[in-house]
Amino acid sequence: MKTIEVDEELYRYIAGNTRHIGESASDILRRLLKLDNQADVRTEPATTSAPGEGVLRMLDAGTLSAHDSAIERFMTILSVLYRDNPVAFAQASDIKGRKRIYFADSESALLAAGNTTKPRAIEGSPYWVITNTNTGRKRNIVTQLMAAMGYAHGVIERVSKSI
Repeated sequence: MKTIEVDEELYRYIAGNTRHIGESASDILRRLLKLDNQADVRTEPATTSAPGEGVLRMLDAGTLSAHDSAIERFMTILSVLYRDNPVAFAQASDIKGRKRIYFADSESALLAAGNTTKPRAIEGSPYWVITNTNTGRKRNIVTQLMAAMGYAHGVIERVSKSI
């Protein structure tokens, strides 16, 4: 294995394309570059989606209705928001309650900030979020985050109501 240095934006892009916890950077890059093995390099252009496309696809496909719990819907929304725009998602760190922080880059940071936060990793991202909040607070967190990320009011409302 070799070590390379990448800038923060590229790191977030790679992390944002994680499909499952534990997927290595090499595996992510192989998939994104469409490398089947070390000797097989394809020059097909990568497909990119427009900002916000993942959220609209999630809403139109009814993905959230497949989840029974508000926590699962909340976690799915956060994961899709991160994949849509990892750079803008960084603003999640600014969203806080009176006494609680909602997002952090580690489970330990959230545990240190409160006794019963029940932190969970946001799939495909380097972020963690507290889940021990009522549904109204989860809606508020998503609304604030989406507004900070620049989503249209109508889209924010649809996503918030789906939690």
